[in-house]
Amino acid sequence: MKESSVFYEKQRFRQWWLWLIIIFAIGFTVYNYIENKQYFSSGELIASFAVTAIVFILFFIIKLETKIDELGIRVRLFPFHLQFKYFPWKTIQKAYIREYSPIGEYGGWGLRIGLFGKGKAYNISGNIGLQLVFKDSKKLLIGTQKYEEIRFFLEKINNIQR
Repeated sequence: MKESSVFYEKQRFRQWWLWLIIIFAIGFTVYNYIENKQYFSSGELIASFAVTAIVFILFFIIKLETKIDELGIRVRLFPFHLQFKYFPWKTIQKAYIREYSPIGEYGGWGLRIGLFGKGKAYNISGNIGLQLVFKDSKKLLIGTQKYEEIRFFLEKINNIQR
């Protein structure tokens, strides 16, 4: 398969406000350790710092990868999925780009289960995604920052429906 016949996108959590919250939480934990040693046990302070550090590391390593080719769509939300989930075109009834409300429809970003029959969503940021409707009526939304490129690629391989 030629390299030009594959669409690939990698997304990470890079919203400034998210990192501001995480850095504030780390700062607050360090401040608590310095100012309140006498009120908390070492174990409590270490546990609060460890939880904050784990959240920081998790948000730093999470990535959403999407690969589309003539055979189907592969998606992975690392580290929750170590292998790509594969959806062959023969199982997909419709594929189209749409705008959505991450909080209103799915309750936020990440690996989400939609409200009111919206299906699952893999999203990192933004409010535009590739909506898949499967032949068994299940739905999957894959968030994207490259929606024009996906639309062009799907038109090129004749697998988009409006």
